[in-house]
Amino acid sequence: MHYIAADFGAGSGRVMVGNLSNGKLSLEEIHRFPNRQIKAGNHFYWDFLSLLQELKTGIELAAKKYKDIAGIGIDTWGVDFGLLDEKGNLLGNPVCYRDGRVVGMMEAAFEKIPKERIYNICGIQFMEFNTIFQLLAMKRSNDPQLTIAKDLLFMPDLFNYFLTGVKKNEYTEASTSSLLDAQTISWSKEIMEALELPQSIFQDIVRPGEWIGTLTNEVCEELNCPPIDVFAVGSHDTASAAAVTYTRSHATAFLSSGTWSLMGLHIEEPILNKEALELNITNEGGIGNKITFLKNITGLWMLQNVVREWEQEGYVTDYADLIEEAAQVKPFLAILDPDDELFAKPKDMRQAIVDYCIRTHQQAPVTKGEFVRVMMESLALKYRDVVKKIERSTGRTIEQLHIVGGGSQNEMLNQFTADATGLPVMAGPVEATAIGNIIVQAIAKKEIADMDEASEIIGNSFSVKKYFPEDTQKWASVKPT
Repeated sequence: MHYIAADFGAGSGRVMVGNLSNGKLSLEEIHRFPNRQIKAGNHFYWDFLSLLQELKTGIELAAKKYKDIAGIGIDTWGVDFGLLDEKGNLLGNPVCYRDGRVVGMMEAAFEKIPKERIYNICGIQFMEFNTIFQLLAMKRSNDPQLTIAKDLLFMPDLFNYFLTGVKKNEYTEASTSSLLDAQTISWSKEIMEALELPQSIFQDIVRPGEWIGTLTNEVCEELNCPPIDVFAVGSHDTASAAAVTYTRSHATAFLSSGTWSLMGLHIEEPILNKEALELNITNEGGIGNKITFLKNITGLWMLQNVVREWEQEGYVTDYADLIEEAAQVKPFLAILDPDDELFAKPKDMRQAIVDYCIRTHQQAPVTKGEFVRVMMESLALKYRDVVKKIERSTGRTIEQLHIVGGGSQNEMLNQFTADATGLPVMAGPVEATAIGNIIVQAIAKKEIADMDEASEIIGNSFSVKKYFPEDTQKWASVKPT
């Protein structure tokens, strides 16, 4: 049987087809397309209708090539959502999480309900773009969309709805909202009442592996395909990617590396203590009845923006050449905090880096190699800091780090991470999110028994590169500013 995994990222999307045969999983990319934030007026939006059409194109191509498609699973980034009216019509394009409407909303929320209480209920890291703060911004501005909305669907739920006609909120995605009770897995009336948010717009929760519905007759006719089943997967892409690192060992931490870096552990119950709150660590929904206890870190976002700026100036940027140049320059020229607000939405990322160095009395990078090395070293040192925070919060000792996702191809960063943390690093597979997506579907169809068997299949199917710590004393002596 073949399975379709649609994986939407903040910069691009792709439709993959996976096939299980002889204890191995193979992947094939069927369709790839760009995704971008679009500014209209004073807000940044996602072009949902364009993305929906790209999804349909991918399904059509896959169904034309393979006649035994057993399921479709969709994953996206977290927190963002669309609203439907009473007739099921979409009330405008979803607003992007990087939009400025959320400024000041955290503080406004804490005036209504204590920060500690929100965390004790939901256990989610406080970031200004969490769904709770987006909705509060709409409420405080009397946004007419919220006034007339009948249903709220998170991004993957929205795609599922327009394929099947079924409205559900998937667990892993819903958990990113800061509105879902981490222990009861139900919507928190207490938080919604405190913030005067409408409770009726939220849907029943479905877990990864649950059947959502089949493609509607209209969709089947449009795409010239049979009525394929659509399943809830780890529809927050982090949950799907983290599932690939599943192990019975409590000593292996995962790191999903991309625009965002997400580092954490698989745990059985949420950790809602004061220390986890103070360290701002999140308890997101995971696959296989697990919690992904993790920290969000600004990942390759800085590098991606700097490369884009060079390209806009007409420079040809080859990542291999940039890494080679970075390897030749002086180490530890400057140390940045990737999570500093300067780097969140700058007009010019290189200038933001220079400004940070001036503010912290450090030498600023000038050459391409210096910029790249400063960013890579800073990220590795940030990972070291987060490893220590996770160990403190859980009481576990981390002995190994497993990096997956697109960033696992960055060999310089992988080695720096091993050096900075003093931990052996496993890197790969790159397509972790699609793999996790497909594995959940295969378990739902009983082609795979459970996550233990899935872990064995993944190990047999995809190569992993290992990195061992070097120069640990030199790295240990480096203290972030």
